[in-house]
Amino acid sequence: MAKLYFRYGAMSSSKTAQAIMVKYNYGERGQRALLTKPSTDTRDGIHTVRSRCGLMEECVLFDDIDWDELHANSYDCVIVDEAQFLTREQVLKLVDLVDNHGVPVICYGLRTDFQGNFFEGSHWLMALADTIEEIKTICWCGKKAIMNARLDGHGGITKVGEQVVLGSDDKYIGLCRKHWAEGKIRG
Repeated sequence: MAKLYFRYGAMSSSKTAQAIMVKYNYGERGQRALLTKPSTDTRDGIHTVRSRCGLMEECVLFDDIDWDELHANSYDCVIVDEAQFLTREQVLKLVDLVDNHGVPVICYGLRTDFQGNFFEGSHWLMALADTIEEIKTICWCGKKAIMNARLDGHGGITKVGEQVVLGSDDKYIGLCRKHWAEGKIRG
């Protein structure tokens, strides 16, 4: 039975690396997995996903998916990286793919933004996913990191600004809730 999975974690929790490894595992078993991402994510190129540890894979933009091909069961799985950037309508397309076409969908993304608010895609995935799994990472203090902090460029964090500012370790850090609230990025 196909399911919709949402695997979320704070910054630097290996979400993209896991997405790439899942695609690899499907291929190793002779099955086809489609790796996709929303068009919002252009950090590593339009048709590329890249993990911090150096893994890289080609992908299809979500808006460029051939839904007729997907509905014809030409893929054994769909893997979505940066799923927090999906819209409600896009999440509903994935729900339809699972429920009406029997294709499992595994989404990887952040749960919340740098202010502690849900992203649209994360909100709907939390509401509609069959299985929700946390990918854990740690804060600099050793506690579990559950918050995403945006670096201000001056040794601290900011909690004001646009919800989406693309970046990686140069702009964001995963922190425990206490250090996120304090704005403390190191001991």
